[in-house]
Amino acid sequence: MNAPTNILELLENPAPEVAPYLLGALVRHESPEGAVVVRLTEVEAYLGPRLSEDPDPGSHSYGGRTERNATMFGPPGHLYVYFSYGMHFSANLVCRPEGFSSGCLLRAGEIVEGLELARSRRPTAKRDAELAQGPARLAKAMGFKGEHNGLFALAGPVTVMLPETPANNIKSGPRVGISGPGGTAAYPWRFWLNGEPTVSKFRPGVVRAPRRPGSAAPRIQ
Repeated sequence: MNAPTNILELLENPAPEVAPYLLGALVRHESPEGAVVVRLTEVEAYLGPRLSEDPDPGSHSYGGRTERNATMFGPPGHLYVYFSYGMHFSANLVCRPEGFSSGCLLRAGEIVEGLELARSRRPTAKRDAELAQGPARLAKAMGFKGEHNGLFALAGPVTVMLPETPANNIKSGPRVGISGPGGTAAYPWRFWLNGEPTVSKFRPGVVRAPRRPGSAAPRIQ
């Protein structure tokens, strides 16, 4: 694919093709508290259901369309925001024409505007590089919540601006924390800017045992 000049045109493509071009992009969220802007340094690509032309066993949509994952099926340019482990949100940018499931998880980035607001939202961060180092941290620093699921991300309170020139120091590998086939080298759909301190640390997926009532909740990535 040629270097894109229009982000909506870019988002018509499958997520594994889109993801590298999002590295270095600026995601801005204007909220009543103020604006926060993150420069993306890490993204992950996800595709579709088991019975589709591009099945992805690591995707939320692998088992088919549900009320929870419906936003992943388009139209492109919208946020798919989901709640996981009963404790935090993560945000994706939806790709491909409506009816197809595809999205890019906003996994990590550098806060380049609204630093004080991001710090107030992430008071446990020991240093600024940790403010958006991981999808849950990024979503919290940006102020993304369930109410933003389905929101158009290319105009209004949320905007995405591509870098003037595509990044050229990109690495790729297996996705983080995905158990089973979707987390193997057969799906090298995690992309990051090499050498960036904000990139999250890789950890392989593990099969989680069902939680017992009263057991401790998992830690935020």
